[in-house]
Amino acid sequence: MSEASSPDRPADDLRRRKLMDAALTVFLRFGFRKTSMDEVARAANVSRQGLYLHFATKEELFRASVAHFLDSALAAAAGALADAERPLEERLVATFDTWVGQFVGALGSEAADLAAATKELVGPVVDEREGQFIEAVEEALRASGLVAAYAPAGVTGRQLADTLYASARGLKYGAATREAFVEGMSVAARVMCLPQRERREKQANQGPASPRREGGRPRRARGKTR
Repeated sequence: MSEASSPDRPADDLRRRKLMDAALTVFLRFGFRKTSMDEVARAANVSRQGLYLHFATKEELFRASVAHFLDSALAAAAGALADAERPLEERLVATFDTWVGQFVGALGSEAADLAAATKELVGPVVDEREGQFIEAVEEALRASGLVAAYAPAGVTGRQLADTLYASARGLKYGAATREAFVEGMSVAARVMCLPQRERREKQANQGPASPRREGGRPRRARGKTR
């Protein structure tokens, strides 16, 4: 292969990403069996020959497209979790929307075979990335101090992360729209983060501590004595 056509070159990488993004859209619409390389080429606005230069078979294209999506979504989820300017509730909702919510309403009526194709062709990759995602959520919960609040109940950080993920999976199939998914995940995150909310409200109600002297008596303001 010549230097001009090397897949390591940035322009070629960009072209491959464009092809994989287009392919994923087509796979979601038509499923694996009914998706053709011609349809993907049309969606990517490239020739059929141009598509085959990068991916020799539909199976290879599917594997690459799913792995590309998972890596991109995992990076986006990690970025959302790391955004310390936002409350934990908002970060969790954004993270699960990135990982799960974007699929709500995106599957076509003919895409029923995607789950089986994914398991057969790229199952280990999905399992690995899914594990990394749950670990990232668990770490964010732990760093926030929320896991410690549930320790007296014997609930672990992994169990908290798994519970949120179970809610997201249920909403993926139960929510009619992506907006409904976000609304449902907002409720789930709000409930889980309740100990944090109560702690903040308690601190706010207590206000600043009054200056005290030995013996617990308030200090007298300095000034002239009468």
